[in-house]
Amino acid sequence: MAASQTGLDALRARTVVDCDTMDEQVAKTLGPFQDCTSNQAIAYGELSKPENAALVESSVVAAKALSHRFSGSSVPGLATEIAMVKLALKIAPHIRGYVHIQTDPYQSYSTEKTVANALRIVQLFQHLDPNFDTTRICIKIPSTWEGLMACRTLEAAGVRTLATTLFTFIQAAIAAEVGCTYVAPYVNQLRVHFEPGFEDPNKLLPLCVSIQRYYESIGAKTQVLPASLTSTKEIFALAGVQHITIAPGLLQQLSQPDSAPNVESLFDSALQAPSPKAISYVGRESVYRIGFTRSERGSSEEKLTQAINIFCDMQDKLIKLMLATANRLNGTV
Repeated sequence: MAASQTGLDALRARTVVDCDTMDEQVAKTLGPFQDCTSNQAIAYGELSKPENAALVESSVVAAKALSHRFSGSSVPGLATEIAMVKLALKIAPHIRGYVHIQTDPYQSYSTEKTVANALRIVQLFQHLDPNFDTTRICIKIPSTWEGLMACRTLEAAGVRTLATTLFTFIQAAIAAEVGCTYVAPYVNQLRVHFEPGFEDPNKLLPLCVSIQRYYESIGAKTQVLPASLTSTKEIFALAGVQHITIAPGLLQQLSQPDSAPNVESLFDSALQAPSPKAISYVGRESVYRIGFTRSERGSSEEKLTQAINIFCDMQDKLIKLMLATANRLNGTV
């Protein structure tokens, strides 16, 4: 008797599935996955596990040794980046595509500092594993104006980027214009994962469809990779999207036989592309900024600010973890 199809099997028939984790066991047991996405919250969750204490310690030691080379970063900040790169290198053999590392959210409003941060991450991959194929690195950058301009610079230099914390069509339009490899529309605002009982009253499922159809209509290379999902129903409402990144809990649910929910995909609906021609914002910063500010009567700007704040909080926790480890090692930071 044939085995029942899992939800993951059904989803993979229409969409490329990525894992939203830095836990290599997830990739090993629930794969195959194309990409592995991450952020400061995911990194903290992984690095605070007792089994990763040695990895954290070695990252602090390495950061002290490399601090002269990367003088623009503090030792705890550098140790955080080294630890994230080490986790990515561990999971890389178990996926087929990109490993995604997010830049320091405190740099979200500086193009120059975000570019420097991204290039440092690439250099850390090269230092920690000279044999690693650096074309498999994708840098996640919050979708502020400054972040999107950083994506433009990095893509021109051959570094792949993902515009994350994206809540509006206007952000998606400029992300394609600057050549981002991916955009990650947040279906739910980030606070759903940090405030028990909170549910997003305005899930951005239709936005994902609109963005993909717009990209197809203008021949953009940028691909849509929805994130911040909270249920298998939301996931299957997006069956047919180019990529989708899913957290371990939902992946586990979808790995069970007959776990595909009976949900019609929005990609089978009659939603149309918002515009038949490419929209340009590069060189029109003030036009972009007022358009973004006005989007959804200001709620989109609020969601972006909220997400950056949450990621800054998680960056703080990572820094404290590195400092505590340094103290245990009796080092000087």
